[in-house]
Amino acid sequence: MNLLSVKNLKVNYGGIEALKGISFDVNDGEIVTLIGANGAGKSTTLRAISGLAPISGGSIVYKGAPLPKTDPQKVVHNGITLAPEGRRVFPNLTTLENLKVGAYLRKDEEGIKKDIQYVYSLFPRLEERHWQMAGTLSGGEQQMLAVGRALMAKPKLIMMDEPSLGLAPLVVKDIFAIIKQINSEGVTVLLIEQNANAALKIAHRGYVLETGRITLTGTGMELFTNELVKQAYLGAAKKE
Repeated sequence: MNLLSVKNLKVNYGGIEALKGISFDVNDGEIVTLIGANGAGKSTTLRAISGLAPISGGSIVYKGAPLPKTDPQKVVHNGITLAPEGRRVFPNLTTLENLKVGAYLRKDEEGIKKDIQYVYSLFPRLEERHWQMAGTLSGGEQQMLAVGRALMAKPKLIMMDEPSLGLAPLVVKDIFAIIKQINSEGVTVLLIEQNANAALKIAHRGYVLETGRITLTGTGMELFTNELVKQAYLGAAKKE
């Protein structure tokens, strides 16, 4: 079943067309990845879906209905959350307080407690550090917290912006294993990554974004084995 449908999406920033009419779909239960170089428009796409970037053309349809434009709270209420690039944790709040912020639209106290335990089961390190100020956590722990916080809203679709950025290879491996686990438990994932090698290995489908346009699409494995993609984005894979 189609969950999210983006059609001819355009976003302008100060006269610059960041997205030049892109179209893609995310089906219920999938991991879909958008790959591309810096400045390709990947983050802008997620910001537009989240209601954080003004749309100048096209449409975003979620569960068969248009998404509210420029109203991030309603987007979250509808079941879409974002683990943003750069983690964006609240540095002066504890790990536990950050998780509770993720549930700010919810009123079910028992459900919130249960979901905090669920996040701790995914990321035991967060339970160990539940009292610690988030600004003092390591990069990997902050990334775990950003994902955990996004899960606290009980999303149907979780979007992740560069979850592996700046992390050690072992931590990256853990993060991607958790993404697969979250997906296997019923959450649809829209993932943007510069680490195309890791992203395409776990994605059901992928899209290649170049300077605001989608230039290629296919299954994760089709793109992983595509020679053009290999040359442009999988250079790191050859060096391993």
